Amino acid sequence: MEVERRSSPRTLENYAHALKSFREGQKNFTSWEALTSDDFRRYLFDQMKREMSRATIRLHFSALRSFFKWLTRRQGWKTNPLLDIQLPKQEKKLPVVLTLTQITDMLDLPMKLEKERAAPAWAQERDAAILELFYSTGMRLSELAGLNVEDVDSYSDTVRVFGKGSKERLLPIGTPAMEAIQRYRLKAGVHSGPLFLSKLRKRITNQAIGDVVEKYWKKSGLPVHVTPHKLRHSFATHLLNNGADLRSVQELLGHASLSTTQIYTHVSTQRMKEVYDAAHPRA
Repeated sequence: MEVERRSSPRTLENYAHALKSFREGQKNFTSWEALTSDDFRRYLFDQMKREMSRATIRLHFSALRSFFKWLTRRQGWKTNPLLDIQLPKQEKKLPVVLTLTQITDMLDLPMKLEKERAAPAWAQERDAAILELFYSTGMRLSELAGLNVEDVDSYSDTVRVFGKGSKERLLPIGTPAMEAIQRYRLKAGVHSGPLFLSKLRKRITNQAIGDVVEKYWKKSGLPVHVTPHKLRHSFATHLLNNGADLRSVQELLGHASLSTTQIYTHVSTQRMKEVYDAAHPRA
């Protein structure tokens, strides 16, 4: 997966954890080859009995299926006990989206609050740039953490991003986000290497970026729990609400399949119905 598919470190970690969890959960485990379909049905039943989410269950079995496909195709195993396993259907939850006012209030916070004593002199500018870039581009957390200075082109107002499978895409950056990046770079003296730095002047981690978003969400008092992924949801939904076509949003988000992007059309339709019900005299 790492070499041939170029899977992300997060995917590799999740799949390794899933395989380890399965093996540790088998009381009489002797070998992978000795497993039968019944062993996997019992495992599925146990996960459902523990009320694990459908998404987690499907992730675990995705790892197991990939492993057994590899064993049959590459290692010459004759049977795949997972072929007959029926998984619960994926839950279709609509993504939570912030309003434009909520987004604006949160994005303005870093430069309004007082700097924490232990934080670097440029921490507020960095935090503002992180929040602005999330909403301006809709990029993933890992993509933002992996940015280097040379990935941002101030002449064309674009940023080069390496997404899942190391697929490269070019994203436009809005003026507020570009200005925030330039203020941060100037104050922090960032001229090359990683774009976003920790207080030790090393590349900021995914966890630290998540903590930045969590910090300003708590200070904002917003009722919706804001995460980097919710900023991505808001980016996509706001584009569609303002007339962007689905194919363009798919390209911007880096989705391999259009069906993944289509969930945002449901959010837009839902909003449209709410506006209709509230405004139309005979709704």
